[in-house]
Amino acid sequence: MADRSLRGIRLGAQSLQSEEGVVFMERKEHTYVCGTCGRETQLMFAADAEAPVSWECRTCGAEAVLQTPKGAAEVDHSGDKTPRTHWDMLLERRSIPELEELLAERLAFIRERRGEGQDPTKEKVTRKTA
Repeated sequence: MADRSLRGIRLGAQSLQSEEGVVFMERKEHTYVCGTCGRETQLMFAADAEAPVSWECRTCGAEAVLQTPKGAAEVDHSGDKTPRTHWDMLLERRSIPELEELLAERLAFIRERRGEGQDPTKEKVTRKTA
């Protein structure tokens, strides 16, 4: 086993590739400021890439806004959709009376399957007092 091991190299610790002949892309730093906690975040993007107007704050998760030389950039929220819950989607398909009817049917089915009312251990015992 020892004669099959690679000698003189630490596997996974160092890359065998060098940075010789590599031309790095021009980069530009952009600053984002969180409106909630006030934290500034600097991010590097390619010089020819368009930086997003908003970024998620690393501290609180709120929306951080891009800072430009003219001030803070404006974020357009007009295309944002409000989140819908399962209840909202259900009400789009059914009305409340329909849902109550379905619930009554399912409860009756479950009670019938369980055999409620037929269990002798659940019968009420009436005691006579002397």
